[in-house]
Amino acid sequence: MSGPGVGFEYPRQEVSWLKRDVLLFANSIGCKSDELHFLYELHPNFSVFPTYPLVLTFKGNTQEVVDFYKAQKAVKIPSVPEFDYRRVVDGQRKIEFLKKLPPSSEGAKFENRTKVLGVYDKGRPGSVLDIQTDLVNAATGEVHTRVTTSSFFVAQGGWHGPKGPATKSYPPPKDREPDAVLEHQTTTESALLYRLNGDYNPLHATPEPGQKMGFKGAITHGLYQWNVTCHDILRRFGGSDPENIREYQARFASPVMPGDKLITRVWRTGEKTGDFEEVRFATQVEGGKVCLSNGRALVRVVSELKNKL
Repeated sequence: MSGPGVGFEYPRQEVSWLKRDVLLFANSIGCKSDELHFLYELHPNFSVFPTYPLVLTFKGNTQEVVDFYKAQKAVKIPSVPEFDYRRVVDGQRKIEFLKKLPPSSEGAKFENRTKVLGVYDKGRPGSVLDIQTDLVNAATGEVHTRVTTSSFFVAQGGWHGPKGPATKSYPPPKDREPDAVLEHQTTTESALLYRLNGDYNPLHATPEPGQKMGFKGAITHGLYQWNVTCHDILRRFGGSDPENIREYQARFASPVMPGDKLITRVWRTGEKTGDFEEVRFATQVEGGKVCLSNGRALVRVVSELKNKL
């Protein structure tokens, strides 16, 4: 596919993690005591929760707190306008699990390698930037995960660029009840714990930034509910086994406040790619709006949570 900026490669980002980072992530997204393979470093099947690579873009290779605003370095993409990254919102994320991640990056060099898939002009509302980020073992070239991110730059359109293709939708079935209804109760501290993974945006810690944007105060990370929902689905349908999920995606539809209860409705479609079945889902705040839409995952469905102890 061709177009303005397509194929442009960002500077490579070296990333690293410790077992402690993996344990913190699993705790922050709600892994349970019967999932010790995510929560206990000496467990014989100790594993990284599959979606952990999402936080490496924020964390990089530091163990220290990051100044979120200073870290947002805009990279000029050739042939497209210079966008203002202070006015950008997450659109959608998809992750593909290609090779299991080691519990620590120690002894190896890992890089995030990111390239532009498309930049689209939506007119007055803004512009869309689609990128692909591969987590790569620099020595071997092996790709462990591939993340596709769609970002929306508010009110930054009208530069006569391509409109882009229609977004592919995965609506849940309308003619039947879900196969599972999953609940997750957030707390007023959920975002304060999750941010320790490396995503230190003040929007999720202190009320002032959110109030300026029209929210009641601090909101949870969109990727918090994105990761929490993936955990709930893998636990319910994949026996909490990281080998039982191949793809996962969802669109960010509305904010979640700390303390909200999340309700996820999941439908099995029966459509299979090898051993992996497509499931579709939508997550909403109890009594409120959908916060994750266009949800889709490929899961090897098992009957119950396997005994990992």
